[in-house]
Amino acid sequence: MPELLQRQVRNGLLRQFPEDVFQLLAPFLDPIELPVKHSLVRPRKPIEHVCFLESGLASMVAESADGKSVEIRHVGREGIAGYPVVLGVDRTPNKTFMQVAGFGLQVATEDFLSVLEHPCVRQLLLRYVHTCELQLAHSALAAAKFNMHQRLARWLLMCHDRIDGNDLPLTHEFLALMLGVRRAGVTDELHILEGMHAIKSTRGNVRITDRNKLIEIAGGCYGVPEQEYERLIEGPEPEVVFPVGRPGREHAIVAREPGSCLRD
Repeated sequence: MPELLQRQVRNGLLRQFPEDVFQLLAPFLDPIELPVKHSLVRPRKPIEHVCFLESGLASMVAESADGKSVEIRHVGREGIAGYPVVLGVDRTPNKTFMQVAGFGLQVATEDFLSVLEHPCVRQLLLRYVHTCELQLAHSALAAAKFNMHQRLARWLLMCHDRIDGNDLPLTHEFLALMLGVRRAGVTDELHILEGMHAIKSTRGNVRITDRNKLIEIAGGCYGVPEQEYERLIEGPEPEVVFPVGRPGREHAIVAREPGSCLRD
């Protein structure tokens, strides 16, 4: 297999690894196709692999004892599936699986944990876990204080941040899972966003036609976790702050000396 070069990867965390640590990890990173419904983390099962997503969209889902479920966060090329191992946890009741097909770089947990001994990598990954917790907190805030079409706008923006282009291959069933509502309710809310000229919804696809309008609709329930990721993971930006994972960001990434630690 050709040598994996750091400049070739798209994953936001791997791009920030110190160069020497990335070179140590690279031989253990196995390319993997990630079809829809592919399981990345199984509930209550040992987390045997960590996956750095390069493309596609994964969902972390919480399930109640009686089988009710709701999506609690997204994972795209900004992050990793299996991040509880960073906290010393070998399994979780939550499950993570692919909602939009993609590609990833998978590493056995034991090989991944060895890089945590590097203080800069540990700092980076703990900061990423912090942004994950913020995303969860703001999902709870959105559910409690914002109306349904605002929450839907937020979820669509979060998907848009992680998927190339303006077409989001999302089914109504997936959107219902994201919001914890019935499918019929999702259809009604999509019609509201269409009426505001922010999206165009067809079977199995939502096209973002006006991202700025979608941000306006979402209001205060979108943006805080994204800004924190920008601040802590990618470093200070120039005057304009681009959303996580959107095309055109690459020139805004602040270069660091190989092996240097992150700073506030």
